[in-house]
Amino acid sequence: MSEELQREPTAPRKIQELSDRLISQIAAGEVIERPASVVKELVENSLDAGATDVEIRLEEGGIKRIVVADNGCGIPKEDLPLALKRHATSKIRTLTDLESVASFGFRGEALASIDSVADVTITSRTAEAEEAWAISRDGIVPAAGQKGTRIEVKDLFYLTPARRKFLKSAATETAHILAQVERMALANPSVRFRVFTNARASLHLPAQPTAERVFAVMPAEFKDACRSLEADAPGLHLEGWVGLPTAARSRADKQFFFVNGRFIRDRVLQHAVKTAYADVLHVQAQPMFVLSLSINPSRVDVNVHPQKSEVRFRDSQLVHSFVSSAIMRTIAHGAGDQAPVSMHESQPDEPIQARPIPAAMPPRPTGGTFASGGHFERSASSSVAPKPLTEQQWLNLYGGSHTSPSSVSSNPSPSSKPSFADLLSQATAHNQPLGRPIAQIAGIYVLAENSQGLVIVDMHAAHERVTYEKLKATSVGTDITQLLVPTVFKVSDETMALFEEHKEKFAPLGLEVTAAGENSLTLRALPAILARGKFDAADLVTHLLEDFARFGDSALTEQLRNECLATMACHGSVRAHRELTLQEMDALLREMERTDRADQCNHGRPTWTQLTLADLDKLFMRGK
Repeated sequence: MSEELQREPTAPRKIQELSDRLISQIAAGEVIERPASVVKELVENSLDAGATDVEIRLEEGGIKRIVVADNGCGIPKEDLPLALKRHATSKIRTLTDLESVASFGFRGEALASIDSVADVTITSRTAEAEEAWAISRDGIVPAAGQKGTRIEVKDLFYLTPARRKFLKSAATETAHILAQVERMALANPSVRFRVFTNARASLHLPAQPTAERVFAVMPAEFKDACRSLEADAPGLHLEGWVGLPTAARSRADKQFFFVNGRFIRDRVLQHAVKTAYADVLHVQAQPMFVLSLSINPSRVDVNVHPQKSEVRFRDSQLVHSFVSSAIMRTIAHGAGDQAPVSMHESQPDEPIQARPIPAAMPPRPTGGTFASGGHFERSASSSVAPKPLTEQQWLNLYGGSHTSPSSVSSNPSPSSKPSFADLLSQATAHNQPLGRPIAQIAGIYVLAENSQGLVIVDMHAAHERVTYEKLKATSVGTDITQLLVPTVFKVSDETMALFEEHKEKFAPLGLEVTAAGENSLTLRALPAILARGKFDAADLVTHLLEDFARFGDSALTEQLRNECLATMACHGSVRAHRELTLQEMDALLREMERTDRADQCNHGRPTWTQLTLADLDKLFMRGK
């Protein structure tokens, strides 16, 4: 090391107690990141005070001035000095209160932190008081004011110039504030929110029903591309709206998860949502959703992060499984239960209880086989790639809703195939959502007529999903393969400790993993379908243990299993440019109506779309 980089020894400095202001300024670095953080803390205080009307005024993106006014219960005159002191709060009194806190605020740090880096004036009046009182650095004085509290924050970070340098432009900071207000508004639809930027109205959300609030905040396309969700488990209640896979976005900016009314970013919940959508979305696609989880406050710790944006569940595996299963059941409908909504209004939702929880977890979007070095490698080809089905094999497997497989002979006579008139009467009698087939275009698309108009089906994509779901259903609970030569591998101390903590979770996944001495594990058995692939046993077990530790569960073995099944489905599905008979088209449509997730192919693309009569009239300018 060069002499220039060597530090000269310094004399030990005397230990001394920090001033209260410096302590608050240090705390502000954790709590107050930017103007949006100030707005969040102040609005949460308004909501805790029972406000039904919150008004926010900004100047220069909140850097110059922020005013939050509400009609809450107000602060008594004698409590105003305490409002600006550190660790002074009305929310909790004992450790028991902290362990089951239900309010947004409870630390007693926010106002003191803001006051340490800006000029703060609080004006408040209770319902019993004859006049309002204001507190600032100059003391407490009488003031004009209605019932409620008004807090003005001026010149944010002027006392800490280094922090102010990290702020972005006024437009950027305003955008962060609006996003923050929208999050709180989603969780509190009965409260009116108004935001004014430089005296101009930027956001107005009146008190309204929950659904109206959600559709007012979410993108316009979400209303026509979502399904409502409601599910219950002992001590848990989940409700909200989840977007259809066909309406996914490239960014995760429209994902809202609330726990007991608090917007949070939690890796367990994020992974649960990712798992639920993994089988119907591209790797990069991001679903839209607004979900609210109600849980006993004693079963979740909100005192994890200074900004209270993270939580810790006492039983993360239970929460992960509950959330993931509920979302999967909601989006796992047969085609036609709710038509693709990009071109028309959505149909009534199917209750979440109407379908059972899928027997298998869906795959995670990344992956293939495991390679050495702890990374994934997608296989160039699969060892199980059956030949495309012949016409007769296809008919035997998917003979439509009116012909059972056993009744289809090996050499059907022409008279056994339904006529066009037969298909029309059957579609009408059974009210089939995808209607009756009428034609095929370019050997790729099947056209059908239903009560709404014209249905267009990508036959290969649709058949691939149908085949894939059938393979998944038939492969559940298949035999376990005992390895002829068990694989023994070394692991670290940390991995060994994780194994001792989570070893009972391998058996339900079809894996037999045992300890083989100090810092060694043995893989003795695994699901039969996985035995066909090539992977590194140490990587598989290590990744599973990491998932167990982080999320309480893992979908990794399902990912590998479904990778094989997806390849089989692709090779076993009807190919493009294959001419289908009306009977084959009808069989495909009926199978789509009975198959979960049939609205999307295995790669997340839509399998069909609807052109209503109104859409067709517009194309030909009818009625003008």
